[in-house]
Amino acid sequence: MTTTLRPTEPLQQNSDGTRSRHYQVCVNSRPVGRVHIGTHPVFGDAVARITSLRIEEPDRGRGRGTVAALAAEEIARGWGCRRIEATVPAEGAGAAGPAFRLATALGYVVRNHTMEKALGDAPPALPEGSRGRPMSDAEYGPWAAASEAEYARSWTERGVPEAEARAKAAKDHATLLPDGRDSEGMILSVLEQEGTPVGTLWLSVRAERAFVFDVEVGAAHRGRGHGRSLMLLAETQSIAAGKRVVGLNVFAGNTPAERLYASLGYGTTQYTMYKHLL
Repeated sequence: MTTTLRPTEPLQQNSDGTRSRHYQVCVNSRPVGRVHIGTHPVFGDAVARITSLRIEEPDRGRGRGTVAALAAEEIARGWGCRRIEATVPAEGAGAAGPAFRLATALGYVVRNHTMEKALGDAPPALPEGSRGRPMSDAEYGPWAAASEAEYARSWTERGVPEAEARAKAAKDHATLLPDGRDSEGMILSVLEQEGTPVGTLWLSVRAERAFVFDVEVGAAHRGRGHGRSLMLLAETQSIAAGKRVVGLNVFAGNTPAERLYASLGYGTTQYTMYKHLL
């Protein structure tokens, strides 16, 4: 039996500058699933994304998904893409599900994963001597520059070319913080311990769920539990904003952060994976 991809529409040129196309997954011309492939809205035409891939239940477990994913890679190569990405869901307790195992078998590696935690009604208490306060105008400029640079570095360490990483970091910061410290739905805070600034927190509360974009403990103050205090502050601010779920992103290999978030009750919901196209 032969598994192929059959286009169901012309190549789409989208308003965000990307191109994309839907395909049927067919076995001997019989439709058994579907796949959607597109280029990346930030990284551009050099990077493709498998935005969805589904094989119908009766045809699962027969290698159809594997062949469809490999065919999608060939289409991406034909578009001139050098890298392909996919986001796959986690299963219960963040366990790796079938999609994760398939991607891993095809050579995809985890770049980052999303974690979430359900919040209660009562805000957690900060340790004695710790308090959060708004970031000042004087503090915002140096923080923004350092945060953007560190964000770009995190991407380059995980296979993204430096120019792409810097462009993504600049675009994300400009989009999320158009009005700087006063951007709507964003809370920028400084954590103090006995009056001494020890860390910073960037929390978004503008969507249905709160999201921690950045948490950073100063180099001279690490190893003293301030990272946990910053996360407790994020939960307090989320509850105060009426949010009942808070999420965050963790880059692969950041073991201390993963352990901290897991100890606070965060669980993985999805993995973002990538593969270089040779």
